[in-house]
Amino acid sequence: MKILKILQSGRIAVLFAACASLVAPAGAQEWAPSRPVRIIVPIVGSTIDVLARIVAPKLQEAIGQPVLVENKPGAGGNIGADMVAKSAPDGHTLLVGYNGPLAINITLFDKMPYDPLKDLAPITLAVTSPQYLVVNPGVPVNSVAELVARAKASPGSLSYASVAVGSASHLTMEMFKSASNIHLTHIPYRGAGPAVVDLISGNVQAAFLVPGNVQQFVKEGRLKLIASTGQKRFQSTPNVPTMIESGYPDFLATSWIGFLTAGGTPRNIIDRYNREIVKILNTPEVRDKLRDLEFEVVAGTPEQFSAWIRSEIPRWGQVIRATGAKAD
Repeated sequence: MKILKILQSGRIAVLFAACASLVAPAGAQEWAPSRPVRIIVPIVGSTIDVLARIVAPKLQEAIGQPVLVENKPGAGGNIGADMVAKSAPDGHTLLVGYNGPLAINITLFDKMPYDPLKDLAPITLAVTSPQYLVVNPGVPVNSVAELVARAKASPGSLSYASVAVGSASHLTMEMFKSASNIHLTHIPYRGAGPAVVDLISGNVQAAFLVPGNVQQFVKEGRLKLIASTGQKRFQSTPNVPTMIESGYPDFLATSWIGFLTAGGTPRNIIDRYNREIVKILNTPEVRDKLRDLEFEVVAGTPEQFSAWIRSEIPRWGQVIRATGAKAD
């Protein structure tokens, strides 16, 4: 069960207790972009995309240039992340990154086109969130124990969706499979949108997904919640137990999203983006939107986000090696 102790929420408090907006040194010249800024989202149809599109118009107001959101999915987020890693370090290309291309893929893939620690410059960790374990309503189970029993009774008969190879939704299910000694076939998608569509249609039977990707479909009765991966139950679904309550005492798994730019970008550019994005994330309007998606706003310093990524790489690496997960 040691492999499940990877994402305890207490670490968030330790790493980000000192979070505060950065203040430009007195007399320093304020950097501003000279042309439109691109925000690259390395996935399609997910809360990662939603976050980018919430921040983009407000960032545009703050920096005085158009801010365009572009989806560049593929290879578990590596394609989009690599585009930013290889972009000019001039502040005109940003990345909305998540667990996969920043902390997981470095162990999951045999070869990486970029080094997430050297070729990308952290701006701020934006949000974190536990996940839901959801199933298609046609699957006759209502608890984690029933899902495990069904999988063991019919080995290989169930499949699960993930938003991408190497995503938290992928490895969290691999953790569950390892902990419960069951087999479900992995079906990776290029984003939450197609994954949820196939889950609703019954082409796949289960998935771990962040609340924002499934809440509406649960309300409509098109998906069924089984459990969540946090330390406590979500306020919006108090009747849905955690994995801990469901018999897996150390099962904690968190998805996270942050902003980065190309490695080697001058510090004054990073500081400007940090200042503006942290301010945006902490506005009541944006916090309320993110709270509705069950996201916890973090909004810290570049150094804190860098430390977070460095701590996540070995934690997820341990899970990958212990479960035998591979890039399909």
